[in-house]
Amino acid sequence: MAKLIFGCGYLGMRVARLWLDAGHDVYATTRSATRAKEFRALGIHPLVRDLNSTIVLPELPSLDTVLFAVGFDRTSGKTIHDVYVEGLRNALASLPHSFPRLIYTSSTGVYGQSDGQWVDEDSPCEPTRDGGCACLAAERLLEADPRGPRAIILRLAGLYGPRRIPKMDAVKAGIPLSVEPHGYLNLIHVDDAARVVLAAEATAKPPCRYLVADGEPVARGDFYRELARRLAAPPPQFVNPPPGSSAAERAISSKRVRNARMRHDLDVTLMYPSYREGLAAIAAHSQTCGSNP
Repeated sequence: MAKLIFGCGYLGMRVARLWLDAGHDVYATTRSATRAKEFRALGIHPLVRDLNSTIVLPELPSLDTVLFAVGFDRTSGKTIHDVYVEGLRNALASLPHSFPRLIYTSSTGVYGQSDGQWVDEDSPCEPTRDGGCACLAAERLLEADPRGPRAIILRLAGLYGPRRIPKMDAVKAGIPLSVEPHGYLNLIHVDDAARVVLAAEATAKPPCRYLVADGEPVARGDFYRELARRLAAPPPQFVNPPPGSSAAERAISSKRVRNARMRHDLDVTLMYPSYREGLAAIAAHSQTCGSNP
């Protein structure tokens, strides 16, 4: 059986590698001919398609899993609603009706809680930011689709890992951080997130949804203090984010994400059970290989 990935980027590429290592045929869409060559060199069958237009897929081998893990490219000239909602709509329209499951990577941004309370899969969704609103709209689109009963929705906490630690270079340089230090961060290392995708594929019984987080929320200030410690950098200083900036919008949100259902149902043991282990590995690699690996 074959796998199809819409959005073979930071997370999708790791899932693709796991599937390839297991001997599966993997197909993946990309807008870039250069990226298509990279896919082909890795053993991925590239499909050069733009999710922001009508998609016609070639005849593919029988698909058993479709993964939609499209990220938002701010240089694309499209809105986040265009990418997440209309992109999913176009992807669904291109698919056959005869595949067992579709895994959609959503976001814990669908929750708008701001008082530090714990949230789980049954908590009310009242997003306040564009990304959360778009993810929730995409979830509802998928659930209303005839293939909705075959959908697994994974609401991912903030992905971090190699080459994705915001403000890492500023921490190294001792530059004050435009960060509100008191609200909670909810995180999942990208390698663990990829393993959760495969666990959900093997174990979850659609339709269903899971929160994908390490279950160890951390205050933003503590996260950056631990990063500085790991990098042997000066303790970070914080300044108020400019009004109206994305950092100021993030500062409004403060919730703690439970992962109990993920751990129980999917039987996942995380390689990085908290930000501490994840930062330790990334910082060690950074010291060896240079800036923000």
